[in-house]
Amino acid sequence: MSILLKINNLYGGYYQEDVIKGLSLEVNQGDFLVIIGPNGSGKTTLLRLVTRVLAIKKGKVFYKDKNIVQMNLKEFCRKTAFVSQDIGTDFSFTVKELVLMGRIPHLKRLQFETKRDIEIVQEKLRATDLLDLADKCIDELSAGERQRVLVARALAQEPELLFLDEPTSHLDIGHQIQILDLLKKLNRVNNLTIVMILHDLNLASAYANRIALLDKGFVFKEGHPKEVLTYKNIEAVYKTIVLVDNNRLTGKPNIVLVPGEK
Repeated sequence: MSILLKINNLYGGYYQEDVIKGLSLEVNQGDFLVIIGPNGSGKTTLLRLVTRVLAIKKGKVFYKDKNIVQMNLKEFCRKTAFVSQDIGTDFSFTVKELVLMGRIPHLKRLQFETKRDIEIVQEKLRATDLLDLADKCIDELSAGERQRVLVARALAQEPELLFLDEPTSHLDIGHQIQILDLLKKLNRVNNLTIVMILHDLNLASAYANRIALLDKGFVFKEGHPKEVLTYKNIEAVYKTIVLVDNNRLTGKPNIVLVPGEK
């Protein structure tokens, strides 16, 4: 299996503070990699560094054999897409207009969208259950609906590698499963490589083929869900007591929180 993204001894953060401190990690073609870890462990900072939102202070990130900081930005955006936690917008675009922006990396300068671009947008609106909202302004939508718009826009880029920062955080359980099932299908059928941050350890366990557990800017443990989601690893990093057994449907780890008071 070929390596799609290689992170080598990465340092970076905000101002003079390094949040990521010498982190190394590899993402294989076709991975569904979920990044987990407590608040402040560096999950979002890591994604911002590898998507060029933040400048890398030290270390290198390679997409295939290319250093990402040396790649043409438009080329990088044709290969990768990023769904952030930020669901706000300063302009009152419609849902369809925002999703259509995902096609920009594929257009030449001053080129108008083609029939094929419109068809791709319609397809992504349908897949994310947004067709009925296509003509609504983004500022008229709920937080969960906006989150689905960001996912649809990223999918419209047709990337090879998709980064998502907590894409289910504003969604009800029905739409959580809908989005994750869609991503898993694209991962399996279209070989879309996915790197996603999740706080819900059971969702991470159910959908990931690999998990990276971060702690204080480092990778504490990486591997198959059964290797990472042990009670010892979780208690060591999250400082809380849990029970871990096997999900009867998936065979993957199932985490049960143990209340401090009974």
